[in-house]
Amino acid sequence: MVCNGIDRIAQYDRVFRGKRLGLITSISGVDQKMRSTIDLLSDKYTFSALYSPEHGVRGNVAAGGVVDTCEDPYTGIMVYSLYRKDSKRFTEEMLEGIDALVYDIQDVGTRYYTFISTMYYACQECERRQMELIILDRINPLGGLVEGNILQKGYESFVGAYPLCMRYGLTVGELAGMICGEQRYSFPLTVVPVAGWNRSMLFPETGNVWVMPSMGLPRFETALLYPGTCLFEGTNLSEGRGTSAPFEIIGAPYVEAYRFAKYMNERRLPGVLFSPVYFTPSASVYAGEACEGIHIHVTDFRAYESCRTGLELMFGFRELYPEQFSFLPPLKEGSRRMAELLFGNDGIVREDVSRQEILEQYAGDSREFARRQEPYRLYE
Repeated sequence: MVCNGIDRIAQYDRVFRGKRLGLITSISGVDQKMRSTIDLLSDKYTFSALYSPEHGVRGNVAAGGVVDTCEDPYTGIMVYSLYRKDSKRFTEEMLEGIDALVYDIQDVGTRYYTFISTMYYACQECERRQMELIILDRINPLGGLVEGNILQKGYESFVGAYPLCMRYGLTVGELAGMICGEQRYSFPLTVVPVAGWNRSMLFPETGNVWVMPSMGLPRFETALLYPGTCLFEGTNLSEGRGTSAPFEIIGAPYVEAYRFAKYMNERRLPGVLFSPVYFTPSASVYAGEACEGIHIHVTDFRAYESCRTGLELMFGFRELYPEQFSFLPPLKEGSRRMAELLFGNDGIVREDVSRQEILEQYAGDSREFARRQEPYRLYE
């Protein structure tokens, strides 16, 4: 069985001993026996503060919901919010009396997932203070494969804070090393490594139990789809939130399920089939409204191309429903649309850019990023 960093803390006792620690974690911060990282560290070491990313340290906050600064009801430890309405950054008060930050959150290997933005901001803060950052590394459930485009300068946001590919093929420990290397940071970075994992392994091959890193990713299959289907959060389509299959079901009241499933299956994309689906979301877009669309079924985990499939779906909706389909407007006047921020450039919203041009960009960017990340790989 593959062991994550939290499963190996006894071997790395010297890393934690004698330091006043602050922990950035979430509901996925557990060991193989489902014991919380919060409990494991607070029982053994001097543990002064918790820092909450999106969804809260206990996973009790919905996507996009503001996280409050509060006292953890189970340990009495102060929880400081890193997902406030006005800021996603640390403050002076939060880090008072802390010698080292510890990071333990299960990532899903996708650029838009905000936990890695929080980790990047922690790197910046540690560099400013010359404070140690300890990463309890975890496997990348999507393995080491790289897909999609690289975020372009000027499109940075909390759903894309660093120039990564959409599916970037690194563990969070490797990513932290890459950030430090490329930015020439000099703060002390310590990675407690994973054991027994290699880059060809997908999550089902690790022997571990899937713990939902957020309610929107209930299964490994959902995480595999996510690099492609998260893009629909920038459109007037439902991406399945408020159903039992978020990011696996895509649709809207204006979609014809049978027609669209037939259209997508005729594309003969590798490792995937599509079936018609009829659903009424209980939350988010079209809550309480009857929708039609497609259910995505991965038939071959290794052949499946998440970013390409998401793009083909996007162009399919645009071509079959040109009058009804639209991209959501910017949240604030003068800002970029969510679709652009997720995609990392404006190509997805432009009518003069073809799917073939974007696929060619995917191929070139993924080759470039694979070369760029190579010096920072910790695992074969």
